[in-house]
Amino acid sequence: MIKVKVGLRPIVSKINLPTVLKTTILPGDSIERLFIATQVGEIFYIGNGVIRTFLDIRPRILKLGASGGGYDERGLLGLAFHPEFYYNGLFYLHYSVAGSQGPGALPESFNPDPCDPKTLNLRWINRETRYDHIDTIEEWVLQSNGQPQKRRTLLNLRRPFLNHNGVNSLNFSPETGKLVLTTGDGGSGYDPFNLSQDDLEIAGKIIEIDVNKNISFNNPPIVTRLNELPTTIQETLMVMAKGVRNIPGISFQRFYNQYIKYAGNVGQNLVESIFSFVQYKPIPVTQLVQASFMNSEPDKEGFINFGWRGWEGAFPTSIISGCTDNQNQTLDKKTIAYYNEAVTHSASRLQPLTSYFHKDTRPDKFGGTALTGVQAYMGNTIPGLTGSVVFTDLARKDSQPQVKGALAYTTVRPNGEQNDFSVIQTDYDFGSQSAYYVSLGTNLNQTSLYLAVYGSMKVTDFNQGTVFEIVP
Repeated sequence: MIKVKVGLRPIVSKINLPTVLKTTILPGDSIERLFIATQVGEIFYIGNGVIRTFLDIRPRILKLGASGGGYDERGLLGLAFHPEFYYNGLFYLHYSVAGSQGPGALPESFNPDPCDPKTLNLRWINRETRYDHIDTIEEWVLQSNGQPQKRRTLLNLRRPFLNHNGVNSLNFSPETGKLVLTTGDGGSGYDPFNLSQDDLEIAGKIIEIDVNKNISFNNPPIVTRLNELPTTIQETLMVMAKGVRNIPGISFQRFYNQYIKYAGNVGQNLVESIFSFVQYKPIPVTQLVQASFMNSEPDKEGFINFGWRGWEGAFPTSIISGCTDNQNQTLDKKTIAYYNEAVTHSASRLQPLTSYFHKDTRPDKFGGTALTGVQAYMGNTIPGLTGSVVFTDLARKDSQPQVKGALAYTTVRPNGEQNDFSVIQTDYDFGSQSAYYVSLGTNLNQTSLYLAVYGSMKVTDFNQGTVFEIVP
């Protein structure tokens, strides 16, 4: 793969942690504007070089960072504009609701033990009291007076843990016109309750929502499973994929008369993975519920399974620990966490397009921490990237003492086989400031790329964010 070097042009700085970068054209406007959503609940847009507030829902967001020492994966996580936003003013939000904090689903951190069946078959019980928080998916409208107003709630989701709620979690499919929700497996680590492989669990899925269907429920019940939803809501939903650990959004790349879908799955201890697929066959939620009721298996031909929790990308999920032998202190001991599940899903899962490791000493690679963005690029201003998929990692393991994220790219092979990736070199000097790469965005026709960088991993450290345009 060719070496690519880019520049970073600052657009706005000293903002709170930016989780979503999107562009759209405001009703009555003629210019495509960059919108920035922050984790704490602000949505800004850039107009004539000035940053303006579009919406501030900070009072609606639960208190962030209190239980994680400042680190948090809740907050404002998704923003998507309806394809007809210019005409109808509709947009959609995904956020963690103020006042919904619970004690969590487990009293202590979880580690699977392949020799102890109890740890492999845990069940999430007492869900109405043992949960961490509630996420909501809402439809809003930009009124004719320029003020946004909430119209209705689409889903209320009870989440077991504070992490793995998805990020950049709402995107419209140009293929189907539906709103696509990427949920994450619910959190902790190693998916304690195996929610991602359970067909009826909302956690660990990619779900298509038909927002054009009128439903009578303005306040849906708070649920964790698809069969808990009223039938009228079930009829608006289809499950596109399962086996998801945590996804920083989904990207659609037009290829002749079809679309390549890209989705990254954040890893556990070993590897971060980017998946791609063209053909897929989503399953209507009503069919999944009916099949469960009849104790039968729905038709899953063309259904996408990323393989988690049995598989971490292209590898059986492993438990990694240091070797106790004094002569081998530099080595790791690796145990397959879920051997039977890895075998069961070995044939039905989707292979990743590319992967990168948490430890990698090769001079042209990097050791990663967590995948934070995946975007197709169809522009010509950076020729080496045209037609590729670009991705970001939060923090390179080799970037001490000042932390710096990673930018890289790969391409789809005509034969569909896995591909290598190449690091994208950047020329920006962050000085003594840490630079965590927290999100990646693009414009409507995927000819521009935007990178959000933060000076801390803590959402409680305010105003340390900068948004850049990636330039030649």
